[in-house]
Amino acid sequence: MAEALELLRQTPAFADLPNDQLEWFLSKARDMRVKAGEVYVKQGDPADAMTVLLEGDFQWRGELAGEPVVLDLKAGEVTGVLPFSRMKSYTLSGRALTDGRVLRFPAAEFPALIQKMPELTSRLVGLMSDRIRYATRFEQQRDRLAALGKLSAGLAHELNNPASAAKRASSQLREMLKRIRDASHELGRRDLNPGQKAEIEKLEASLMQNDSPPPNPLEASELEDQIDALLRSHGQNNLWQLAADLARKNFKPANVDHLFEILDGDTARAALVRISTLAEITGLLNEIESSTSRISDLVKAIKEYTFMDQSPVQNVDIVKTLETTLTILNHKLKRGVTVQRDYQPLPQLVNSFGSELNQVWTNLIDNAIDAMNGKGELRVRTYREDECVVVEIRDNGPGISPEVLPRIFEPFFTTKGVGEGTGLGLDTVQRIIKKHRGNVQVQSKPGDTRFQVWLPLAQNHN
Repeated sequence: MAEALELLRQTPAFADLPNDQLEWFLSKARDMRVKAGEVYVKQGDPADAMTVLLEGDFQWRGELAGEPVVLDLKAGEVTGVLPFSRMKSYTLSGRALTDGRVLRFPAAEFPALIQKMPELTSRLVGLMSDRIRYATRFEQQRDRLAALGKLSAGLAHELNNPASAAKRASSQLREMLKRIRDASHELGRRDLNPGQKAEIEKLEASLMQNDSPPPNPLEASELEDQIDALLRSHGQNNLWQLAADLARKNFKPANVDHLFEILDGDTARAALVRISTLAEITGLLNEIESSTSRISDLVKAIKEYTFMDQSPVQNVDIVKTLETTLTILNHKLKRGVTVQRDYQPLPQLVNSFGSELNQVWTNLIDNAIDAMNGKGELRVRTYREDECVVVEIRDNGPGISPEVLPRIFEPFFTTKGVGEGTGLGLDTVQRIIKKHRGNVQVQSKPGDTRFQVWLPLAQNHN
């Protein structure tokens, strides 16, 4: 026992404790020698003992929320279940990296330990608090990374669509420019009088400025047949692609006939090619402009969402933050969620953390979408009540069961499967709202779940 007593005294939690207390502790503990690679505690086993590492190097291994976790430990550390801990089973497995020595103190002796070794109990409570803070930071970091991963995946998809459209349109534009160059050269070799040039330019302008919607597939098919028949009647065969291009732009058969009346066949054909190509180029340019505008809007939304290049504490427009969050989550909304907005004019919140409020809206809206399995009605409402701004987020999903409802704000509580949620989303919401001196309430029944966030206005706000 003398050797074990000396090793125990070198453990920080037991330093400077009286010998009689250390001897009592040793008398109740099991002194174990372990070999390198030996598992002395298995994940999932009942948490029935506190373990003091006397000699050697050790490691905790296992999975938390579907992710592998590895923690290195050295002699002098205290692990396992501690007094006042609510741990029921070991969350990780303990393995010896080298030959070593451990003390296993049974949890059944904790009541006697608290009575006989109050100073050690106090130190162990402090150790447990440190462990909880570390675990909470670890889970919060995982939660933030998971949320960031989901947002990033969605944004990548949202950005990829317009980027791909712009790239595709740019590629087609190269082909169109070659085609219009060839058609222009063909017309340039013709001896056109001013009236003929004016007619061609008039048709080009009318087609490029035409804002009417394109014909539906059936109408386009009928129009294509009419134009193709006209071209054949004027001796222009195998121009079905030109007929199809003109039909898509709603080009009237009468205009085709008119060109062949004022121009010879080859010149009319070259004019039609240039007219149709100019219309295609206009459409491609519009598509590129629309796609790049969408990308620009998304980048702007990301900057607003994160409050990039802005002070972390500032006056915040609540409605704007909600709209920014809805834009960021558009990839999930557009799969089958309709959004109903009811925004009352609100004063700005003064001295608020805008990026943190966006995190609140993201968690609540994302949870609502998940609750509806991606299909349903999301209702977002803002109004002022007394000296508070109220944000209400509702969904028409199945609701939260009465058994679960009282626990939804508890840290690490989740109804999602392993790897799907950490149980920190609503805990994070509550912490951020408390930081803003507000509160969050929830009411739920089948078909109507609503979260209400109350945020106080600044004292000097009217």
